Amino acid sequence: MSQPLDFVVAIPARYAASRLPGKPLRLLGGQPLVLRVAERALLAGASEVWVATDDARIADALQGLSSVRVAMTSADHASGTDRLAECAVQAGWSDDTVVVNLQGDEPFAPAEGIRAVAEALVYSGAEMSTLATPVEDAETLFDPNAVKVVRRQNLDALYFTRAPIPWHRDAFARSRDTLAGPHWLRHIGIYGYRAGFLRQFAALPPGTLEQLESLEQLRALEAGHRISVALTPAEFPPGIDTPEDLARAEAWLAAQG
Repeated sequence: MSQPLDFVVAIPARYAASRLPGKPLRLLGGQPLVLRVAERALLAGASEVWVATDDARIADALQGLSSVRVAMTSADHASGTDRLAECAVQAGWSDDTVVVNLQGDEPFAPAEGIRAVAEALVYSGAEMSTLATPVEDAETLFDPNAVKVVRRQNLDALYFTRAPIPWHRDAFARSRDTLAGPHWLRHIGIYGYRAGFLRQFAALPPGTLEQLESLEQLRALEAGHRISVALTPAEFPPGIDTPEDLARAEAWLAAQG
């Protein structure tokens, strides 16, 4: 792992968001959110950074970063993955290009975490890669908005779910207020894949499990593809989905001086 990897970062940035309309353009520390996310991608050492969007206002907000490229994509895409598949065509990436999908609401994504996704993809040989972090409290484990993942011994994902798994039968029979041991992992929503598989994945029909859990990554598992899950080497602060999240991020940023 001593040789630096060649990878690109692609950031899906849709203007409409039900819980935070115009999210990519919301200001954080005086800068548009999408601009801060793109800066994190540049710090990770990506050979190219692309923002895939459906709104010219988002493209305009990125004009100050000349090294960031913009793909104007359809407003009809159902998911960020579909948007990035169109971006891959516009960018002309070869099938072997390593692509890291960094969500457009992750303004504090650590550079080493972004690189770790690319490393997990390349060194595992899996079709996809992602990150996880230990669950530290029962509230997170039982929160359906916190996605959990269980892994095989080879670190591939067995399953992603909103439910608290694995279910510790004996411990939870006594109490569900505390955790007994380091058995649980929370999924971090950042992905790596090669551009060829990205296009293949976007073309797959949604699976039953994906629709039940509302978790797109289950489409790959249900179709028989591998997803390597590495532990994040640095903390990923929560992403920004709501006005309350944005206010907390603003306060945290101000506290850093």
